[in-house]
Amino acid sequence: MTNGTARRRSTRSAGGQATVELAFAIPIVVVFLMAVFQVAFIARDQVLTVHAARAAAREAAVAADGGRIRGAATDVLDGADIEVWRGARIGDDVVVTVRYESKTSLPLIGALFPDPELEAHAVMRRER
Repeated sequence: MTNGTARRRSTRSAGGQATVELAFAIPIVVVFLMAVFQVAFIARDQVLTVHAARAAAREAAVAADGGRIRGAATDVLDGADIEVWRGARIGDDVVVTVRYESKTSLPLIGALFPDPELEAHAVMRRER
């Protein structure tokens, strides 16, 4: 009977050990997944920053109104800082720079990531 009792005890302790290891591993996995999501949100904001710069450059290439240029960028990315440089003649370059501060706001993880300053440039030729 000694062998049967020893086997039962080792099986119970192994099951308890797995539970404790899982209890320690779950918070680490959750924090890692939240960090992955935060990086994905920053990457999404960078893509939107590039898209806003392209939209503003297209508008600056065909229109002279500064309000329409800023509106094209803020339609894509609200709260962005937009700089426009346009040449005087048709065919000159139009350069648009969009800067945006991506807010890292996920609980627990947002405090670990600083708010990155994202920047994108777009260049087009002036059409009229």
